[in-house]
Amino acid sequence: MTELTDHALHEGQAPTFYLQEEHHPEGSTMLGFWLYLMSDCLIFAVLFATHAVLGRNYAAGPSPADLFDLPLVAVNTSMLLFSSITYGFAMLEMEKANRKATLVWMAVTALFGIAFVGLELYEFAHMIHEGAGPQRSAFLSSFFTLVGTHGIHVTSGIVWMFVLMAQVTKHGLILENKRRLMCLSMFWHFLDVVWIGVFSFVYLMGVLG
Repeated sequence: MTELTDHALHEGQAPTFYLQEEHHPEGSTMLGFWLYLMSDCLIFAVLFATHAVLGRNYAAGPSPADLFDLPLVAVNTSMLLFSSITYGFAMLEMEKANRKATLVWMAVTALFGIAFVGLELYEFAHMIHEGAGPQRSAFLSSFFTLVGTHGIHVTSGIVWMFVLMAQVTKHGLILENKRRLMCLSMFWHFLDVVWIGVFSFVYLMGVLG
């Protein structure tokens, strides 16, 4: 907020502005972020429900057993699970006010996230090359929408992580950056939980069910 001095207004002098810092309530950010995560839960719930309805409609095309490479998906799942562990280490180092170690663990987390997205893109490219694109059947449309939406979220989290790494490098582990790191932690672990649902419901049940 800025204020213009009355003296400058009356005397026709150049105005002088004073910056007044406003206190940012900590609870409002976390509450707002929880509300955002709840809205994201609704999005994924709708996508899971859609796949539950359409997941058996193959239109005489390939089924999950024909397409999914479970060992590859298991490796991809481990990438995301490891990234949650390494981000947990980053948060522990943040609590110790160790900026360098926090940045190192964030970088490791980002690398695991990039590996996850890279393997997911490889899987998509391979399926499309085999003629199993999202337009092939209702099953594949719901699969690409659900898994692709999760992949976009992970990509957004990686971009967010690099932005926060730049903020921490420039300003250190100040209160504002700690709050942002906490929000990213909630987001990253949320994606982990959603992926466990995708791995179990889409991949395992698709192949074994």
